[in-house]
Amino acid sequence: MAQKIVKQTEELVTPILDEMNLELVDITYEKEGPNWFLRIYIDKEGGVDIEECGQVSEKLSEKLDEVDPVSNAYFLEVSSPGVERPLKKRKDYQEHIGKNIFVKLYEPIDGEKEYTGELTNFQNDTVTITYRIKTRQHQVEIPFQKIAKAHLAVDI
Repeated sequence: MAQKIVKQTEELVTPILDEMNLELVDITYEKEGPNWFLRIYIDKEGGVDIEECGQVSEKLSEKLDEVDPVSNAYFLEVSSPGVERPLKKRKDYQEHIGKNIFVKLYEPIDGEKEYTGELTNFQNDTVTITYRIKTRQHQVEIPFQKIAKAHLAVDI
């Protein structure tokens, strides 16, 4: 059910975002405690402001009311993905080469399921991360399909 709602919401919000020159980063539909939340994360070069989030929320809310893909009560939230922006699509990796990222894998590579380091390359569906262990630099190549979750990581 949640996947169907996410897909229908994506179909409804995409034309709104295209019209406003905004990018869809992610959509989630999840339960927290007794409440359901439909969250849409949007972005653009230089970031989005609260006014843009409000406009998207208003326009999307009208479309959701017309189509009514969600049968139960829920909260609609439209926001920026923040500093730890999720990396979902292949183009997300291409656009963030040189940035620090965190990656969680479905299965271990070199005995590890999590890596944090600089995204140094994305080619042939392979993510290359350069990371440090103490004073030494290491590199790991991760097949795209083995990534369970990834997001930008804050440089410390």
